Amino acid sequence: MVRLTFYPLGNADTCLIDFQNGRKMLVDYAHCRSGEEESDLRIDLRSKLIEDLEEADRDWYDVVAFSHADDDHVRGASDFFYFDHAKKYQGAGRAKIAELWVPASMVLEQNLDGDAGVIRAEARHRLRQGAGIRVFSRPSKLTEWFKAESLDPSSRERLMTDAGQLVPGFTTNADGVEFFVHSPFAFRDGEGLQDRNEGSLVLHVTFTVEGRTTCCMLGADTPCERWTDVVNITLGHNRDERLVWDVFKLPHHCSYLSLSPDKGKNKTEPVPAVKWLFDQGRPGGIIVSPSDPIPANDDNSQPPHRQAANYYRDVVATIDGDFVVTMEHPKKSRPEPLVIEIGGAGALLKKSLLGAGPIASLQPTPRAGGVGGC
Repeated sequence: MVRLTFYPLGNADTCLIDFQNGRKMLVDYAHCRSGEEESDLRIDLRSKLIEDLEEADRDWYDVVAFSHADDDHVRGASDFFYFDHAKKYQGAGRAKIAELWVPASMVLEQNLDGDAGVIRAEARHRLRQGAGIRVFSRPSKLTEWFKAESLDPSSRERLMTDAGQLVPGFTTNADGVEFFVHSPFAFRDGEGLQDRNEGSLVLHVTFTVEGRTTCCMLGADTPCERWTDVVNITLGHNRDERLVWDVFKLPHHCSYLSLSPDKGKNKTEPVPAVKWLFDQGRPGGIIVSPSDPIPANDDNSQPPHRQAANYYRDVVATIDGDFVVTMEHPKKSRPEPLVIEIGGAGALLKKSLLGAGPIASLQPTPRAGGVGGC
């Protein structure tokens, strides 16, 4: 059994993946809750994750991936993680990272401070050491950085993974999972570092459990223009199966900009390539919006946008699936972690009675066939 846990953090991202062989992966980290204010319904992420590690009798993650350097994906990281590059970020009670995953832009970007700056310093330290890191994409500026550090770029080749490749270290046989990289693209990282969303880490994850494959798209904060690139490049290489999904973690907190430049009056109509992507959802598919509750009006221009949510609701309606918002699950007045379990029956969205633990799941994602790619 694989478990995906999405936390109610408002407009911020953290996903915990528990693999069937006991390995743990954290995708982004954003501790957002304001102290003990009862009016703040966001979860105490730090406490919840420490509790989870203690229950597993470990103090580390096998992988921690940061999709990009924006605050809503890194907030509080310098207080939670054990970082090798400086003693001030070490000591008891900090979560260790066996392997750090970052897009190349997080290594190269100059004007980073706070938590993002600490992660950049750790990434650079691990690159210098030549261990414990994976960098996605290899733009020309990264080669320049290696040379400035008196490092032979070829000596760090094993630590680099480009778009269109599988991530080393995970296999279907040993781990029941493989990661296919959709983004970042080298040409974007090399020329467009000022826009972090353009260089976000986008992964297509294929889980194989009890002979059945289930696919998850982890969407970072990718805008519609980059989704168009992802779709067109993937189709151009005849890799359609890498765009099929059973679970889709939405980008950018249900912003219409991940669908189209035009919001629409009541529903955002996606650009053609993005529409094609969402048409690849299999029966029973689950769309997760890591966001504040969907508003009923347009008083706030920031995401989530009701027009985008209306489109996603239409998508899941056609596949008998579910659209779930982290700050609305299981109810707006008391959100709890959103758990999706993946097994031989596919992806199951766990429901809970408040205070009573897990109860019956929704329908599994049906699928014909058994072993094979998504």
